[in-house]
Amino acid sequence: MALTASPQSQALLLDLQAFDTKLSQLDHRAKSMPEIAAIDLLVKEGQTARRTVSDHNGALDDVKLELSRVESDVKVVETRIARDSERLKVSSSVKDVAALEQELTALRKRLGDLEEIELSVMEKLEEQQSLADVAAAQLASLGERMAAVETQRDAVLATINAERAIAAAGRRTVEAEVPSDLLALYERQRARYGTGASMLRGGVSMASGVKLLENEMQAIRAAAPDEIIMCASSEAILVRTGESGL
Repeated sequence: MALTASPQSQALLLDLQAFDTKLSQLDHRAKSMPEIAAIDLLVKEGQTARRTVSDHNGALDDVKLELSRVESDVKVVETRIARDSERLKVSSSVKDVAALEQELTALRKRLGDLEEIELSVMEKLEEQQSLADVAAAQLASLGERMAAVETQRDAVLATINAERAIAAAGRRTVEAEVPSDLLALYERQRARYGTGASMLRGGVSMASGVKLLENEMQAIRAAAPDEIIMCASSEAILVRTGESGL
C-alpha cells in the first residue's frame, strides 16, 4: 500500500527541511571559519619559529662555551705570567732570568692573542644573543596572535552553537508532529540524496531548481491531496502548497 499523509503533515516536512538546511549551514560555518585557517597557518609559523629559536639558542650556547674556553685559557696564561713575574723578582741566576724573560715575552704575546680572540668571541656572542632575542620575540608575538585568533574563534563558535541549539530545538518540535512513516521516508531520502523534502513553487522543484514538464504537472494535479509524490530530479518528497501553480 502506497504511503499517504495529510497535506498538513506533508507541509511540516518543509519546516523540517528548513531546520535541517539551517543545521547543515551552521555545521559548514563551523568547519569553514576563517579563524580555523588562520590558526592552522599560525601553528605552522609557530613550528618554524620554535625551530629558529632552538637553532639560535643552540648557536648561542656554542658561543658561550667557546667564550668560556677562551676565558679559561686567558686565566691560565695570566696565572703563569704572575707566577713567572714573581720568580723573576727573586731569581739571582742570569740563566734563569733570561729564560723567565723569554717565557714572559711569549706568554704576553699569547695573552694578547687570546684577548683579541676573546673580544671577537664576545662580539659574536652579542650578535648571537641579539638573533636569539629577536627569534624569541617573534615566537612570543605568534603566541599572542594565536591567543587572539583562538578567542575570536571561540566567540564565533559560541554564536554558531547557540544558533544550532535553537534550530535543533525547533526541529525536535516539528519532528514530533510528523507521522513516523512519513518521517522515516524523509530521513531516508535526506540521508541518500541530501534533501528530504522539496517545495513545488510555480511548477519548479525548489530543491533542484528544475521546472516540471506539463505532463508531470498534470499527473500531480490528478493525484490525491494525501498522496506522497517524489521529485524526479532531487529524489525528495515533493510538497504541494498554494504556491505550487497547480
